Amino acid sequence: MTQTATALQLTDRQTADFEMIGNGGFAPLTGPQGFDDWKSVVENMTLTSGEYWPIPITLATDLDVSEGDVVEVSSDEGKPLGRLSVTEIFERDLEAEAENVYRTTDKEHPGVAAIFEEGARCIAGTYEVDALPDHEDAFRSRYFTAEESRKAFADRGWKRVVAFQTRNPIHRAHEYLTKCALEITDGLFIHPLIGKTKEGDIPADVRMRCYEVLMADYYPNDRVILGVFPSKMHYAGPREAVLHAIARRNYGCTHFIVGRDHAGVGDYYGTYDAQLIFDELDIEKLGIQPLFFEHSFWCNRCEGMASGKTCPHGQEDHVFLSGTKVREMLGSGELPPEEFSRPEVARILIDSYKEEGNG
Repeated sequence: MTQTATALQLTDRQTADFEMIGNGGFAPLTGPQGFDDWKSVVENMTLTSGEYWPIPITLATDLDVSEGDVVEVSSDEGKPLGRLSVTEIFERDLEAEAENVYRTTDKEHPGVAAIFEEGARCIAGTYEVDALPDHEDAFRSRYFTAEESRKAFADRGWKRVVAFQTRNPIHRAHEYLTKCALEITDGLFIHPLIGKTKEGDIPADVRMRCYEVLMADYYPNDRVILGVFPSKMHYAGPREAVLHAIARRNYGCTHFIVGRDHAGVGDYYGTYDAQLIFDELDIEKLGIQPLFFEHSFWCNRCEGMASGKTCPHGQEDHVFLSGTKVREMLGSGELPPEEFSRPEVARILIDSYKEEGNG
């Protein structure tokens, strides 16, 4: 007989997964995956149905439940979200998941650390969604479910839509490649991730202010939509690039930008591994076309933005700043060169560093 078990308050990472399932971004998933799907995803990058899926979406918990139970679930902030009809309880092999998905078992890797912290015991089932998690007003005003973004593109008559995934402020290099992609499509969907990231990443609310000022001053309003992507970061590099592509397909995009070190962290992945993984996939079956871009930069001799594909000049002519150098400049209130970052974006980041220093 079906019974209601103790309510479960999801962690912030689990809340993000619930939201991505509930808003249609993680279709065809309807709930946390069971053992067979987990195993197939880990080993083959597919669901048991044969559809591509590169990273397990599981619900790790020590909650005492049985198959057939219904669990009331709430967000990490305590908001009631719906319920989970439990179909399975299983143990996952954390070492195998880490090795296959993240290409390392090193617990210094934030994605590996996260799954080991969650634990091996998982419950699977189907979510009944009553509500989605709450977000700050800055995010809510830019929020689209997968169905809403598809409608927004259709209303504008866009047939070819390119998505740009980011967890960083948009600097001149990002602006350049998004505009290159826009040249061959009808519209651009700037879709920054606002879920859980690692310590040291720039907070999502600060990044949103950076995106907003660029939208106002540097992108054509009738060709660009700014949304928010409430997923968490896995830092799974190549596999996460595929997950990001699948999700943007669900949101209605036909093309997806994959740049240098997409969803990477540290030195765990090669610079262009996230592009090479698409060579292993049937793009027609995937349902979205990746667009590959090399590292771009300002070239003083070209007098404009360029990449290794378009610029014949040496590094001495390129404006390049390391992330460490940029953080040092912003932290001391110094604007990076305009060839690297729009001054409006840099000022927002400087103010953020000042606030953080006074916090």
